[in-house]
Amino acid sequence: MLTIATWNINSVRLRLGLVERVLAAFAPDILCLQETKCPDDRFPLKAFAAMGYAHVATHGQRGYHGVATVSRLPFDSIERRCFCGKDDARHLATTFSPDGAGAITLHNFYVPAGGDEPDPVTNEKFAHKLRFLDELTGWFAGAPALAAEPRILVGDLNIAPLEHDVWSHRRLLKVVSHTPIEVDRLRAMQSAGGWIDVMRAHVPETEKLFTWWSYRAHDWRLSNRGRRLDHVWVSPPLAPCSTGISVVDAARAWERPSDHAPVLAHFDLRRCRPLP
Repeated sequence: MLTIATWNINSVRLRLGLVERVLAAFAPDILCLQETKCPDDRFPLKAFAAMGYAHVATHGQRGYHGVATVSRLPFDSIERRCFCGKDDARHLATTFSPDGAGAITLHNFYVPAGGDEPDPVTNEKFAHKLRFLDELTGWFAGAPALAAEPRILVGDLNIAPLEHDVWSHRRLLKVVSHTPIEVDRLRAMQSAGGWIDVMRAHVPETEKLFTWWSYRAHDWRLSNRGRRLDHVWVSPPLAPCSTGISVVDAARAWERPSDHAPVLAHFDLRRCRPLP
């Protein structure tokens, strides 16, 4: 059995207590964090080791962005990839080998948010987001054999692609994260990598599914104006292993929370052994 968690924590040092609470309650084997806002040399390694997560990979910077993967399982390898000619700490790939199974590669992504205006001509942040997605698509398309390998992709992809991934499809069509141009780019990236959306494999597309609620909402739970910005994708060899997902939306109500909720993805590797 394997549990992977993903969470945009919005500052790992500021919200370390919330991370400890999630790890104590749910004990995932691996936790992928985004928007850590922490240089690698300031990451709280000792705190994670004390919680049983001695294996840590980081790709961080001061004050912005950043991703980290903490694990009970040792890593076989660690890769940090940069996109669009910027080292803005948005990707980590770790490979691990669960007992009795083959190696699995886990990608942890923080896709650019894209600013407020969905126009790549007038908004450089939005143009950067589209270039980032295009570069990802080219990377995956350039290595089609990867689709046959056991891989997992998680993270804050900053796009809610489906109608019921947002509180109002009609009202958000011109809002960054749900515009057709972003959705088309995300689908192209997913297709190029042969990725399967396991969250929607377990929750029908006709049901609302959110992982993010704005800080601006006076009562986020009552209004429930959420979006599914956080994702869990797998390559075809791992699809039969997926046994369920859960969004820990209770964490959004904790004191000084992230605006994202943790997502847990559960796998039974016995369902797809032997892995390559």
